[in-house]
Amino acid sequence: MARLTRAESQARTRELLIATARRLFLRDGYHATSLEKVAEAAGFSKGAVYSNFGTKDELCQTVIDAVRAERVQAVLDLFVDEGPAGDRLAVFEAWAERTIGDEGWTLLEAEFAIHATRRDPELRDRIAAGGRTWSAALRAVVEDEARRLGVTPPMPPAELADAFLSLGVGLGLRRAVDPALSARALTDVIRLLLVEAPAR
Repeated sequence: MARLTRAESQARTRELLIATARRLFLRDGYHATSLEKVAEAAGFSKGAVYSNFGTKDELCQTVIDAVRAERVQAVLDLFVDEGPAGDRLAVFEAWAERTIGDEGWTLLEAEFAIHATRRDPELRDRIAAGGRTWSAALRAVVEDEARRLGVTPPMPPAELADAFLSLGVGLGLRRAVDPALSARALTDVIRLLLVEAPAR
């Protein structure tokens, strides 16, 4: 087997650190996960972590960005199907029941957002930008669904996307605390405000 180049070795180290940090951050939370713990669990020195990430905040933000990207793509993929709106909503509802309120992800997002808001305005702005990315993706879904359904949403698509996102975030926090809650409320609001909107 050919030896890895320096760049390939560095990339592999970075990937392993991110994967290890993701597991620890999602399991233990932001404050309980130190760079020392990440380094030890990944089998590297603390220096290897610092050569890839300047701070724990940077590493955690990298993990959160990766998880968000996966979740955004999963939502977008759900609405690629050309089947009836009811079928797409049923698939989304099943996804929401499995995903919204996932304890590790939800509590990490909340803990990190509180930490950043209180301590670092620049980091808070990065987190806010991530929220805008979610909202923009949802806006595209809303606009596409409205076109497919031939309806006029009761609010501008950007506002509707923000409303859906805010409901999803709030519901996620509540379900992280009380897993018995259903995610159905989100689907019902989508149905009410989009699927059952007046035809054009």
